[in-house]
Amino acid sequence: MKKTGMKRWLRIFLCVVLIAAMALAAVGCTDKTESAPGDASITYTDGSELGQGEKAFALTVTEQDGKESHFTVHTDDATVGEALLDLGLIQGEQGDYGLYVKTVNGITADYDTDGVYWAFYVNGEYAATGVDTTAITDGADYALKVEK
Repeated sequence: MKKTGMKRWLRIFLCVVLIAAMALAAVGCTDKTESAPGDASITYTDGSELGQGEKAFALTVTEQDGKESHFTVHTDDATVGEALLDLGLIQGEQGDYGLYVKTVNGITADYDTDGVYWAFYVNGEYAATGVDTTAITDGADYALKVEK
């Protein structure tokens, strides 16, 4: 009888410990500000200073409704695409013409699905190269805008 009661309390204790561990793990998963590179669930707030490195550039993200978010990106990467992928700010897939950006700062624009796409701009001009092949120019202004 005594062993049965002890086993019962041990089971209850282990269940409580397991539930507490799962709750702590769930809390850790909801913090999107510090996640692994390339994680599309990351969202940054307007005005954020992102990354570390010798080079710095401005990035403006314009959503379909016209809402803008501005970031300053610091990096040692060679291309804009590398820097943004490393920060988890963009996600896409490789295509015939390079990286096809589908998600920026947690917002997806997929031409095949909804007829809009992420356009890439360098210093206010529509970029002649893709985000993954555009070399970073220190102090440049880059933009990603949802367009039809």
